Amino acid sequence: MEKDIFKNKGEKAFLLGNEAIVRGALEKDVRFVTTYPGTPTSEIGNTFYKYKDKFDYYFEFSTNEKVAMEVAAGASLSGLRSLTAMKDFGLNVASDFLYPLVYTGVKGGMVIVVGDDPSCHSSAQSEDNTRFNILKAHIPALEPSNPQECKDFTKLAFDISEKFSIPVIIRGTTRVLHQSGIVILDKLEKVKQETKFEKDPKRFSTMNAVEKHKELLEKIEKIKNFVEKSKINFVKNKNNSKFGIITSSVLYQYVLEILEELKLKIPVLKLSFFYPLPENLIKKFIKNLKEVLVLEELDPILEKEVKRIAKDVNPKLKVYGKDLINEVGEIRPEDILIALSKILKIKLDFDYEKHRKEYEKIKIKRTPMFCPNCPYHFVFSTIKRVLPDFIFGGEIGCYMLGYYPPYNMQDYLYCMGSSVGVAHGINKSSKEKVISFVGDSSFFHAAIPEIINAVYNKSNVLIIILDNMTTAMTGHQPHPGIDGIKIEDILRGIGVKNLKIIDPIDVKEFEKTLIDFSKKDGVSVIIARHPCVFIKK
Repeated sequence: MEKDIFKNKGEKAFLLGNEAIVRGALEKDVRFVTTYPGTPTSEIGNTFYKYKDKFDYYFEFSTNEKVAMEVAAGASLSGLRSLTAMKDFGLNVASDFLYPLVYTGVKGGMVIVVGDDPSCHSSAQSEDNTRFNILKAHIPALEPSNPQECKDFTKLAFDISEKFSIPVIIRGTTRVLHQSGIVILDKLEKVKQETKFEKDPKRFSTMNAVEKHKELLEKIEKIKNFVEKSKINFVKNKNNSKFGIITSSVLYQYVLEILEELKLKIPVLKLSFFYPLPENLIKKFIKNLKEVLVLEELDPILEKEVKRIAKDVNPKLKVYGKDLINEVGEIRPEDILIALSKILKIKLDFDYEKHRKEYEKIKIKRTPMFCPNCPYHFVFSTIKRVLPDFIFGGEIGCYMLGYYPPYNMQDYLYCMGSSVGVAHGINKSSKEKVISFVGDSSFFHAAIPEIINAVYNKSNVLIIILDNMTTAMTGHQPHPGIDGIKIEDILRGIGVKNLKIIDPIDVKEFEKTLIDFSKKDGVSVIIARHPCVFIKK
């Protein structure tokens, strides 16, 4: 992107969706950017980090997503345009702050980029769906379908945020944010942004939450009027067909390709606003249809809304959706092709369903594994040999690959910080000994309160902190432990008495420490510190 980010208005650049979001934010003169790295949005933070000394904005990798959102909000309340980026589970972490933030509103434009991951290409927790958070929070949300829209919608999100004094979400998916394409650039504008926090407790405090809730709903009604007039929701292939398609995000791109392949001119309603929905546009689109196919990932949220709207304007409308399209895993072009063939009674030249069944029988799944020479090989092989009968608690990070052969050492795995919390519960209820694996970045992200709780409540757990001196799995971003805040100092400060730092490559010393610490009472922590192989290089 280096050769493209400095290009001028009217020029073309070949960008990832994530990179296009960065360019859109720079075109709106964003002044404050925060993130906690999480795929599929990691490249946003990486790109801002790379160019932070060449543009006039502040950037930080925050300790977790909640902190990132709070810090970006503080900048917005002080009048600066701010952006924060995170993956879907990061929004869950940040939701405790997001919901009241939407109540109070913001001052400078504030954009929140969230990446969903259907099919869990980079996730090991659940097929999360940010759209439920959006509905619950009553926060305006845009859904781009390609890199050009990623850039343009980011700019529009800043405009909406400032026009209505509300944060705005850009909801992308892996196939949108990691999609590459040609983007036509606009001017890198400079906007005067006064930085001053003006005291206004009635506005920025939620002590009057009920009143704020009423104000928010009134604000959403105004935004609905804006959405209805927006040209980014539109109908492609307008004609008198009695069958239509309603879709959004990357599925819109799939639909266009399939219709071209089948040489069909079916009207397609492209929804770029997920919330609030342009209900009048939907009513107009479905009014004279007999059948409509609703395509969305993952849950049938749009489908249910279309059925609700149809009751008033076209009660006999046949709505297809999850009866034909999978609700588990991302939707592929062939899924749409199969659904259309069933609705339109089209005989396809290729039997995709038969092919898929045959493929499932013979496909070979490549087992994920640690990189060659990764220090975690020494950690897991040594522990498995020395303490094979312990329960092993995992978390999210490179070390979750210990779940797979040859180690098979993740008896439970949920989210960052949870390995210690669950271990404490197991120990208190069954007295069984648990080894909790915690990563160095995860330690700062979420594990500190868990360890404090275990210490305070006198748990007997053995914690292995795998410190490879980077946030490795998401692209080797920095974290506080790299720049002077020592994990061991924090542990001593919160009362951990049994503490030792070892290099896991020193297998004999590691074995001895494991045997010794496994017999101790209370919370015991071994920091297995050795740099990631890529950091060494």
